[in-house]
Amino acid sequence: MRPAFVILSTVFLCGLLSVPVLAAEENDGDDKPFAEAHIVLQLADGDAESQSRVLSVANNLIKHYGGPDFVDIEIVAYGPGISLLFVDNANDQRISSLLANDVRFVGCMNTVETITRKTGKKPVLIPETIPVQTGVARLVERASQGFVVIRP
Repeated sequence: MRPAFVILSTVFLCGLLSVPVLAAEENDGDDKPFAEAHIVLQLADGDAESQSRVLSVANNLIKHYGGPDFVDIEIVAYGPGISLLFVDNANDQRISSLLANDVRFVGCMNTVETITRKTGKKPVLIPETIPVQTGVARLVERASQGFVVIRP
């Protein structure tokens, strides 16, 4: 009887020790231990004004929190908003600056597949794009992980 208890206790402890590892995997390795806020900016609009606004909000948040180490920002682009992530986007310098400040850019592959099917040409996204199958599902996942979802 005693060995069974030891085995069950060991299994239980191993399970407890693996919880932080699972949580880290769920967070996609974007650990920011000093971040005061975790924010997802939603971009579903393709017009230049909406795209500029999202980039400005990300920049303003970095300034407000005192630097990129103190705020965790992700921009999720889907639908017409995916054009922000096109390689030859007019905002490439602003995007580069935000990338240098650890802002993540996430692109919806359902949108890319739809564009490819409708136009016969697959859009080329910036190489730093984090691909997800469904942009809206990413927003839901991030909200469940404690991120605040904002649509500027």
